[in-house]
Amino acid sequence: MTDKLQRILPTVQKPARYVGGEYLQIVKDKSEVDVRVAFCFPDTYELGMSNLGVRILYAVMNNMPRVWCERVFAPWGDMEEAMRKHDIPLYALESHDPVKDFDMIAFSIGYEMSYTNILNMLNLANVPLRSADRQGLENMVFAGGTCAYNPEPLADFIDFFSLGEGEEITVEIIELYRKAKKEGWSKQEFLLAVSKIDGIYVPSFYEHSYNPDGTIAAITPLYGAPKVVTKRIIEHMDEAYYPADTIVPSTEIVHDRTNLEVMRGCIRGCRFCQAGFCYRPVRKRSANVLCEQARESLRISGNHEITMSSLSTSDYRELEPLMDELLDYTMPRKINLSVPSLRADNFSRELMLKLQKVRKSGLTFAPEAGTQRLRDAINKNVTEEEILTTCATAFSGGWNNVKLYFMLGLPTETDEDVLGIADLTYKVIKTWQKHATNKKRGLRVHVSTAYFVPKPFTPFQWEKQDPPEEYTRKQRLLKSYMTAKSVEYNWHAPDLSQLEAVLARGDRRLCAVLEEVVRRGGRLDGWDDYFDYQIWLDAFAACGIDPTFYTTRGYGKDEIFPWQTISVGVDREFFWREREQAYRSQTTPDCRMECSACGANALCKEVGCDV
Repeated sequence: MTDKLQRILPTVQKPARYVGGEYLQIVKDKSEVDVRVAFCFPDTYELGMSNLGVRILYAVMNNMPRVWCERVFAPWGDMEEAMRKHDIPLYALESHDPVKDFDMIAFSIGYEMSYTNILNMLNLANVPLRSADRQGLENMVFAGGTCAYNPEPLADFIDFFSLGEGEEITVEIIELYRKAKKEGWSKQEFLLAVSKIDGIYVPSFYEHSYNPDGTIAAITPLYGAPKVVTKRIIEHMDEAYYPADTIVPSTEIVHDRTNLEVMRGCIRGCRFCQAGFCYRPVRKRSANVLCEQARESLRISGNHEITMSSLSTSDYRELEPLMDELLDYTMPRKINLSVPSLRADNFSRELMLKLQKVRKSGLTFAPEAGTQRLRDAINKNVTEEEILTTCATAFSGGWNNVKLYFMLGLPTETDEDVLGIADLTYKVIKTWQKHATNKKRGLRVHVSTAYFVPKPFTPFQWEKQDPPEEYTRKQRLLKSYMTAKSVEYNWHAPDLSQLEAVLARGDRRLCAVLEEVVRRGGRLDGWDDYFDYQIWLDAFAACGIDPTFYTTRGYGKDEIFPWQTISVGVDREFFWREREQAYRSQTTPDCRMECSACGANALCKEVGCDV
C-alpha cells in the first residue's frame, strides 16, 4: 500500500472497502504468474462481495495454474475524489497494483445502470475507454453477465463479450490469451481466435447499418464471425464449482451470509422475466451435494446465516428433505436458514412448519398484478385463491409481516388492474383478521410497485413502456386507495426505470451517450446519492438521441433487434406466440406440466433436464 493511499483512507467512508487483506483472499507470487486478470465489479464493494457469480469466477480463475485474478470495485464518491486529487489510479485489492498493469480486465455486468461505472472505472484506471484506442494485447477488456445479452450499448468499449455461464468459457478464454501472449499475437489475431470460441461475441466484427427512421437495416458479420452467437451453459450442476472456501469480508456487505445455489433456470414462463428465459434449461444440484456444500461453507466462513439461491426455490423438488437436513445442522449452531423466492401456489403447510423453526422475518410473494386477467396475461400462473390461501396458512402459523411485489405499466394494463392491487391488499388484511393466531403484534403489509421495463429475450421485448407521466398517474391512483394503517406502500421513481429500458433495448448509438454522461460526471447511477437525471437528458440532447425511440415507441414484429446476433436458446417465434397469448390473457403451462417447445428443448435433453 502506498503512503498516499494510507494517508487518504482515514478521510473516507468505510475504508475497509479499499484495503483488501481479507481472510481467504488469494495472493500469488507475480514472478510465477503468466496472466493477470483484474476482475471488476462495476459497483461498490458491498454489492460486489454479495454476488455469488463474482465469488465463483474469482475462484475458477485463481484455480488455474500461473493465473492470478484480483478484485476491483467501483469506489464511492469520496474515495474517487481523493484518488483523483492525489493521482492514485484504480487498483486491485490483493496487490494494490494499478489496473493498467494487468493483462486482462474483466467486468461482470448484472444491471444496466452500472454502465457508466464501467467507463468511469476505466477512466480512473487511465485505460483508454474505446476498444479502438487500445492497440496492444495488454488491457484486453471483456465482459459477461446478464446485461451481456444485449451488448450493443457497450459495443465501442468492450473488446469481446462472454455470453452465458462463465465457469468453463472463462478458462478457455484465459488459456487462449496465455497462448497469444506467449507467441506475441497482435490484438486482432487474438480477437479473431477468441471469436471462434462458442459463446464469444466480438462487437467490432459486426457492422450495423440503419434505416432512415432509425431502425436497424442490417447486421453484417465480418472476418468470418458467426451470424449468431449462442450462450454457454453448465450442463451438470453437481459437478459445477462451488466456492465453499470463499473470501470472508472484513466489513459489512449487503448480503453477509452463505449463498447456496440450489438450481439454475426456472420452470415458469413469466412473460416479463428476462432471467427466466435466459437461464433455461432448469438444472438442479442434488440435496446431498448441497448439504455438503452448506456445511463446508459455514464451517470455513463462520457465517451465521445461509440462504438458498434460485429463481424459484419452492419449485426445487427436494426442498423439504433438504431443509430437514440443513435445519439439523443449523439449529443447534444458531445459524439462520433463509428460503427466499417462494411461490404462492406451492407454499404448503409442511413448508410453513419447517420455516417456523427458523426466524420469522416475514414472507415475500410477487403476485405482480392485481387482477386475474392481468396475471394470466403475464403468465404468472397464480390465482387470487392461491395467494389468499397461502396468506391464511402463514397467518395461522404466526406470521404478521407480508411483502407483496407488483408492477405498474404492464402490457394490456387498465385502471381496473391498477386498483386490483389495492383490492387484493385489502383481501390479505381480511384474511389476517380471520386466520391470525398472533394478533397482539398487529399486521404489516408492505406493498411495492415497480415500473415495468421491457427486456430483450422475453415475450414483451416488442412492447412499449408507459410514458413516465402515465406511470406516475397510475401510481398516484393506487396510492389514493391504499389508506389502511397496516399497509406500507413504496414505489419506484420513473426516471431510473425509463433509463433502464433505454439501455436494456438500446443499440450501439448509445455508446456516445454513455461517454457523454461520464464526461459530465455521471456515475453510481444505481444510487440515489449520485443519480442525476438531468445529466442524462443533457447527454441525449448533446448526442442527438431521443430516448423514447427505445421506450414508448415499441418495436415492430419483424424489426431487427440490436441483440439479434445473440441467442439464449429460445426461439424468437416462441416469444411472439407468447406475446399473442398475453393479449388474449391465455396462460402457458410451466415446464413441469407441459413442454412449450420454446426452442430450448434440445438443451433440456442435452443436460437431462429434470424439471
